[in-house]
Amino acid sequence: MRVWLDGRTTWQRRKRALEVVRDDGEGRPSRSNRLNFFELAYQRIEELLVHCELKPGQFMTMQELQEITGFGRTPVHHAVNRLSADTLIIIRPRHGLHIAPIDLARERMLLDLRRDMERFVIRLAADRASLSHRNQALHIERLLRERRASLTLDEFNHIDRRIDALVLEAAGEPFLVHTLRPLHTLYRRIGYIHHRFMPGQADLSGTIDRHLAILAAVASRRVDDAVKASDALIDYMGEMFTGMEAGIDPRLLDCSIEPLLGA
Repeated sequence: MRVWLDGRTTWQRRKRALEVVRDDGEGRPSRSNRLNFFELAYQRIEELLVHCELKPGQFMTMQELQEITGFGRTPVHHAVNRLSADTLIIIRPRHGLHIAPIDLARERMLLDLRRDMERFVIRLAADRASLSHRNQALHIERLLRERRASLTLDEFNHIDRRIDALVLEAAGEPFLVHTLRPLHTLYRRIGYIHHRFMPGQADLSGTIDRHLAILAAVASRRVDDAVKASDALIDYMGEMFTGMEAGIDPRLLDCSIEPLLGA
């Protein structure tokens, strides 16, 4: 509970900072401030989904989601609409919100779509990467190598989000952001469940190595190597599904499933 409260306090501080820095001259948040609220609310809810603090299969109200995130009705409403379009939250008119259960068969099928899209994106990113993008890639690569043995799952997910954002920025095609972002969230959540709940799978070295290969290829603008590294990451994720399909507690994929023997 303390971690959740601390997380919420951080987001509230960030909101208050925005309110202090920017207004429209009459004490009301400016339009750019409101847009920041929308994005922060989206990021916060996405984080809660990835870490299964919003459990797959969970039912809740909009008011409850506002209380959990610390954001007001309008930012949360906008974020929920986006996440509904991303198929991560199901809006039940007059009944509230339903956190979409995880369908392993569907998400394994969508992995083929992600493979093709990532090839296209990583090729663009490696080809178009500016000096700034390459510098950022090298900085993240260095951090991953230095923290390899001590990196927590939450810390890795934060870095993984940064890598995804960097690759999309380097690719330079805004359409791809809206298309790939929900897929990134889906598979970041799968990775979290795999490493957090599957026996013997807490080690992050496998996924770290594959991200290092992507960063190195983008930083050196080696297009073919970047595509191969992207494929290797998707292959690694495919292996996660093989184990999870047989070994994961189904209630982690849909909390509405009745426990066995009242457990």
